[in-house]
Amino acid sequence: MAMFNATGVWTECNYGQASKYASALSSEDTNCISGREKDILKELAYKVLKLSSTDENNKKRELWYEHNALKLKTPVIFCDPENGWNEVITEDMLKCSSSLARRWEVILLKELFYGKLNDDKPLEPYFDIAYTSNDGSWGSDEVIHGGTGGGSYVWEGKIKELEDVKTLHFPAVEVDYKTTLGAYETACDVFNGILQVRLKGYWWWSFGLTYDLVRFVGLENMLMYLYDKPELIHRIMSILRDGNIAKLDYLQNNNLLDLNNDLSYVGSGGLGYSRELPGRDIECSNIKTTDMWGFSESQETGSVSPLMFEEFVFQYQLPILKRFRLNCYGCCEPLDKRWDVVKKTPNLRRVSVSSWANLEKMADNLKDSYVFSYKPSPTDLAVPQMDKDTVRKKIRSAVEITKGCVVEFIMKDNHTIGNNPQNLIDWVKIVREEIDRAYN
Repeated sequence: MAMFNATGVWTECNYGQASKYASALSSEDTNCISGREKDILKELAYKVLKLSSTDENNKKRELWYEHNALKLKTPVIFCDPENGWNEVITEDMLKCSSSLARRWEVILLKELFYGKLNDDKPLEPYFDIAYTSNDGSWGSDEVIHGGTGGGSYVWEGKIKELEDVKTLHFPAVEVDYKTTLGAYETACDVFNGILQVRLKGYWWWSFGLTYDLVRFVGLENMLMYLYDKPELIHRIMSILRDGNIAKLDYLQNNNLLDLNNDLSYVGSGGLGYSRELPGRDIECSNIKTTDMWGFSESQETGSVSPLMFEEFVFQYQLPILKRFRLNCYGCCEPLDKRWDVVKKTPNLRRVSVSSWANLEKMADNLKDSYVFSYKPSPTDLAVPQMDKDTVRKKIRSAVEITKGCVVEFIMKDNHTIGNNPQNLIDWVKIVREEIDRAYN
């Protein structure tokens, strides 16, 4: 069960999961798009194509290349309202009827909203579809309660003793090639001559490992077991490390990896544009993890000491991160207290600085040697009328503190935007004004 409780038509966690959202659920799913729905999708696709070819859009694309290369001296802005998309694109706005066509319509409408938002996310003349697949199970699924109507989850882990670990096994990826090909061919038919259709596998978000650890043992238990049952935690983490490495080997050996050096969402917010990747001449069927961005975090252990974090978490993430040419680290957990550990990440380029982190310390830690991926609190946007003066005050302070760093302002983790999409537009406008004030 996915631990993301969407409250509308957009059911994924972040912008980067659009290709997964666009995949077909079954072979029957690909045969239900009507002629009328094709016309609707074509019309939207033409609008995306037009916006993607403007000079302004080309400049945005180049900004990210320079930014990720640590050459850009002014901050970039990316707004991904996540569950807030369901208050931007509501069900009554959709004209398509069939399930797959409606999902594709949502994706195109989201792109067109970016044309109004005026952040720095470019539009690309592509339509990406992920493989229809089953990522498999670790063999110890949690018991989940709650989570309905936008509410919180409560879950109970099943692993309590060392002997329970024997229930775990490496998950096996299973690809439904028939359904995948059907979705690809249908999209080629719909978007022929307008958008380039690409198969773009979405196989992971993070190699943080501790999300699965908590699923297996429970959050409170995990924190206690670090003291009471350290051998149990070490055993589970070694299985999670080896299982994820086996997954990467499978994807690489079966030519299922795709480059993420483009509009791909990398880390916990940020776009992957990079001319340092892949770093070699390759064919599309020869992509390795060493050609890609990697990512890890450990939000669930935010209250754990740096020493315990390194012993129980980071040492298990490290062999996975070593496989990638560039890496991102962090999400909501404040990294200022564990920076001395996190900076050991090989090929580290993008570092998340959440609203719980000490900005002054992180500015001193990162300087212009890493991408400072700043995540302002989304709570200011979670009301019908955003307090613009308060937002401006916070953004102005953050801009001043981070001046001299390679900064990106990322709005994400929104559960609601107060049913007012204008909050997003106003937030971007304020950030841009404050950047212009400070840098120009």
